[in-house]
Amino acid sequence: MNFDLTGEQDQLRDAVRALGRKYGHSYFVQKAKSGGHTDELWHEAGRLGYLGVNIPTEYGGGGGGITELAIVCEELAAAGCPLLLLVVSPAIAATVINKHGTEEQRKRHLPGLADGSQKIVFAITEPEAGSNFHRLGTVARRDGDDWLLSGRKVYISGVDEAGHVLVVARVAVGDGSAGSGDAAPQKLKPALFIVPTDAPGLEKSRLDMEILSPENQFMLFLDDVRLPADALVGESLDAGLPALFAGLNPERITVAAMGAGTGRYAIERASEYTATRKVWGGRSIGSHQGVAHPLAHAAVQVELARLMIQKAAALYDAGRDLEAGVAGNMAKYASGEAAALAVDTAVQALGGAGMTTEYGVATLLGAVRAGRIAPVSREMILNFVAQHILGQEKSY
Repeated sequence: MNFDLTGEQDQLRDAVRALGRKYGHSYFVQKAKSGGHTDELWHEAGRLGYLGVNIPTEYGGGGGGITELAIVCEELAAAGCPLLLLVVSPAIAATVINKHGTEEQRKRHLPGLADGSQKIVFAITEPEAGSNFHRLGTVARRDGDDWLLSGRKVYISGVDEAGHVLVVARVAVGDGSAGSGDAAPQKLKPALFIVPTDAPGLEKSRLDMEILSPENQFMLFLDDVRLPADALVGESLDAGLPALFAGLNPERITVAAMGAGTGRYAIERASEYTATRKVWGGRSIGSHQGVAHPLAHAAVQVELARLMIQKAAALYDAGRDLEAGVAGNMAKYASGEAAALAVDTAVQALGGAGMTTEYGVATLLGAVRAGRIAPVSREMILNFVAQHILGQEKSY
């Protein structure tokens, strides 16, 4: 069992760390508070090849896997720049298109995703159904050779920055539209569509969020959005379910990596402060166990999460999807808890300074709290573990 990174992975980690520190948390906060986006960081990361590390070389990527992309997510977050669009564009969209898209879709989209000139965001969550794809109300139906897409999506990240959105819908089959005869019973099966964000019938409404982030959240309204036949991901409707699941494990792993990096950042900031802060003329406040032990505990939890992230990414890159699903869920759970603990502990250790923008830890409170909810809540992960690992009866 080898826990060491390869030489190339070590070099990637060092290079991404240097890029993240070049921009830093103050840049991230300034962009978020001004309503801007981290375009300079994004495009430089793309130019240097970091956004496409998991994309095959024939499409302009680095030829690596989710292990490499997790390194990018973690190191940028550890520098105070947790970029959510790394999860939705390179991790989810690029993986889905690479694994289950047509060759034409790969040629059309992957080079731009690799160099950062294109962003594709992901839309599954709905107001009533949440992310339960069995209950999604967004439906696509045939109209000649075209598709018509209607429904609503919510909490969709970065729509204002993207040229396309990967929409999860359900398609009626067995009603004559799929060639099975008019008398056949109707079924709905999942399908993914690559939808231009400027398509007629697609409208977006920005959601006001109590999270300091340069990446905005949106409600989407799809009213008979007309799409050509080749907007469907894959050669047929049979690609829908495998394509959907192909994006979920990379999502969980890279979100977990971003959380672990954020936890590292918070602990580093707090440790620097507590090692030098002296009161009443005595020793540093970090010499007191009441301050040092909570930070040490948080550091242990972050490191444990990093180990599970590494395991999940290795299993995924080895093609062991079922095991990667278990490990990815556990990694996401562990990282969400550890990141929230680390940031909260850092704020407490810094006292009043912890609540200031200058010291750069309270600015992450909203994001790490959201990490215990999205993209899958801690409770649903516990349901998954109880049912699939412990053999308990399904509770919902």
